[in-house]
Amino acid sequence: MLLAMVAGFGTGLSLIVAIGAQNAFVLRQGIRRHAVPVVVVICAASDAVLIALGVAGVGSVVHAQPVALRIVGLAGGTFLVCYGVLALRRVFRPAALSADGVPVESTRRAVLTCLTMTWLNPHVYLDTVLLVGSVAATHGALRWDFGLGAVLASVCWFAALGFGARLLRGVFARPSAWRVLDGLVAATMITLGVTLLTG
Repeated sequence: MLLAMVAGFGTGLSLIVAIGAQNAFVLRQGIRRHAVPVVVVICAASDAVLIALGVAGVGSVVHAQPVALRIVGLAGGTFLVCYGVLALRRVFRPAALSADGVPVESTRRAVLTCLTMTWLNPHVYLDTVLLVGSVAATHGALRWDFGLGAVLASVCWFAALGFGARLLRGVFARPSAWRVLDGLVAATMITLGVTLLTG
């Protein structure tokens, strides 16, 4: 049982530790110290639900319906491109790029953005539902222990990213650091969005 959990933890961590829409958003919120607890909870809870669906066998059902994934891909791609354009716009607005000068959005907007980035991102489904679900199936009766390990990895990662980002606040006191971060976010989001839109 412990080995299955460790395997699930390692698999989950290897899939989630990569720059993407969700991670970039959590990092930004963490640096700004805005709505961090709720964002971390949404990301971790969403992953837990999706991992559970994958372990339960929904992954094989979704895999058999490529049209559904395509629809989600188009919606997610559009959103990512728009988010990338907004990040690119911030690169050229130095006045809004300081740790204390960044306008604080409402918690409601942060929650909606987080939910959208999580549930309209096809990569989340591919990683959690399909991939984790497929690997979990190879553990037979211990597949739920594997899934629990993957969920723990998600919780640890988002908590570390969201609450640990404040340690970088000193670095992001400089407008140039925000410009670099937003430039990387813009490049990543637009690239991912275009990839999804082009299939």
